[in-house]
Amino acid sequence: MSVSLFDAFLSTPEMIAAFDDGAVVQAMFRFEETLARAQAAHGLIPDSAARAIAGVCKAPLYDIPALVHASRRAGSLAIPLVKELTAAVALYDKEASTWVHYGSTSQDVIDSAMVLVTREALALLDAGLATLVDTLLALAERHAGTPVLARTLMQPAQVTSFGFKAALWAAPLVRSQAQLKSCAARALQLQLGGAVGTRAVMGAQGAAVARHMADELGLACPAVAWHTQRDEWVRLGLEVAVLTGSLGKIATDLALMAQGEIGELAEPVAVGRGGSSAMPHKRNPVAAMIALAASGRSPHAAANLLGAMGQQHERGLGNWQAELAGWPGLFLSAHGALAALNEAMAGLQVDEARMRANIDALGGLVFGEALAGCIGAVIGRPAAHTMVEELTRSAVAQQRHLAEVASDAVEQDERLRGRIDLARWQALFDLDAAAQPAAALAHEVLRTLRP
Repeated sequence: MSVSLFDAFLSTPEMIAAFDDGAVVQAMFRFEETLARAQAAHGLIPDSAARAIAGVCKAPLYDIPALVHASRRAGSLAIPLVKELTAAVALYDKEASTWVHYGSTSQDVIDSAMVLVTREALALLDAGLATLVDTLLALAERHAGTPVLARTLMQPAQVTSFGFKAALWAAPLVRSQAQLKSCAARALQLQLGGAVGTRAVMGAQGAAVARHMADELGLACPAVAWHTQRDEWVRLGLEVAVLTGSLGKIATDLALMAQGEIGELAEPVAVGRGGSSAMPHKRNPVAAMIALAASGRSPHAAANLLGAMGQQHERGLGNWQAELAGWPGLFLSAHGALAALNEAMAGLQVDEARMRANIDALGGLVFGEALAGCIGAVIGRPAAHTMVEELTRSAVAQQRHLAEVASDAVEQDERLRGRIDLARWQALFDLDAAAQPAAALAHEVLRTLRP
């Protein structure tokens, strides 16, 4: 598979190689080799034919670009591949060449090949996920009690902890890791149905040949072919899209927290990283950018899979081909986002002082809910809520800390004077104490996420 330089920018060489033309073609030859051996083992073709076929099922022996070019006219990559394989076998054994691709069909070889290369792609995702999850869990542990401003609807809300935030970044990744394995166990299955899914040519030996092939290839063996029943396969692709969406959420938070005006996080510094062609002072969050761009493409790729599911009768016309064309893009995007975030998180710079300063700059407004709770214990929640709303407006107008304005108001209010617990009052505006509920939750989440 050739990709544009812009596709390559959003992915990794390893994932591009997994779906490379040579990798897919070799997987197709592996199917043909395994098919011949299984059929020989069950008496459908001569042993000598199986050996002859296996001897030339090696992608480097063939002109792969020519096969790809011929596939457009043929309507399937399998057709020119089988033709060339048959010719290659005939050079050594004319009789053996008559047994090439026996009882199979184009979709069998292509689907099975895509399953094989997808298994390699999933291994890349799993390794990248394991690294990122470990890094995030360590970050969550280290910063479980580090106060940071929580923001809702893009506005300052209350105090949380950076460790809790990191733990929540990791949680959906752990779930995706489990879901991918579960989906893969069902979706990574052999395709072998013959012309219309009945294995008619192989007769009573068809099921045995399929089991033999599945065992040799390390794949699940479905009871019947899934030529136009794409549900399990599509679920796997959709889970890759969900993973990429979760990576996009992390990238979004990273990008927002790395804005110059916020300055709570920063990606690693390296020569040539995140610079600008025009502005020497720029420090662009390039990892977040790559992950965001990759995740932004995934919904469309997922929609392509769903849109291709309504395949006609026993073999799809156009929709299966659309699915094939879009499938690698999901994995290219997911691994690109993973690699970018792994690079960023491995050297992430966390500015705890700036996190505190951003909270302090709000003049105590983030403690409004806690203040209302304290006052509400005396005068009731509705009245306290109204009072604190007025106090926050007054604090902003006077450019004073909410604690000062509230203290004055308590002294002037006969309902409250002398009835407020001073120790509790002081704790209301303690930044570290405010982060403790989030810290406790961070540790709880960590216990559930660690193996």
